[in-house]
Amino acid sequence: MEFGWLEVTVAAIVLSLILGVIFTRGSSWIEPRFWKNIAIVTSLVMVVFLLILTFDTLASIKMGNGRVPEATVINKKIDYVYDEQKRWYVPKIEGEEPLFGKIWSEEEAMALLDKGKMTIQSKACMDCHTLLGNGAYYAPDLTKAWLDPKWNLLIKDMVGANSKEEAIAKWIQHPDQYPTFQRKMPDLGITDEEARAIVAYLKWMSAIDTNGFPDNFKTAEQ
Repeated sequence: MEFGWLEVTVAAIVLSLILGVIFTRGSSWIEPRFWKNIAIVTSLVMVVFLLILTFDTLASIKMGNGRVPEATVINKKIDYVYDEQKRWYVPKIEGEEPLFGKIWSEEEAMALLDKGKMTIQSKACMDCHTLLGNGAYYAPDLTKAWLDPKWNLLIKDMVGANSKEEAIAKWIQHPDQYPTFQRKMPDLGITDEEARAIVAYLKWMSAIDTNGFPDNFKTAEQ
């Protein structure tokens, strides 16, 4: 059974009230001792709930759980479908889809993702882009960039690529050469190896269940 923020908040308040009543028996509400005990009880309850939520969050964002996929998800076909129960879009992991014509082992995929993440950080991509809610809004959000239909509909032919991953890799190496947006991305000196790692990271990131973030993102089929 899943609990949302409303259920957790109500539970914390109710528990604080119950314990507050127990530990302030015999005290009048106008006495300083009454409010002192209420403050202590409430603070302790909140600390306990914060610890519980912290450990729950750490477990939820760990790679390999139901929300954050394993590194080897880069070998899978990733779609984005509407969940009627949740009322937002969620990733759908389907059959095999080799990345750059290869099925990556767990060790290889993890090393590739690490390189992609380090490249994104070293090139300061978040100075312009947003990733998983962090960064800037000067340039497109990259959280679900792998699923953007423009790679197949526009960029692939423009750069002369045979696949989506190849199109992304070629484009981010020389974005200033292709007239796609009013705001042109500068050439950051990204190597072919770095570009492939970034593509892998973008594909992996698109498979994360982000509770429908970014809002209103849709693939070509939607």
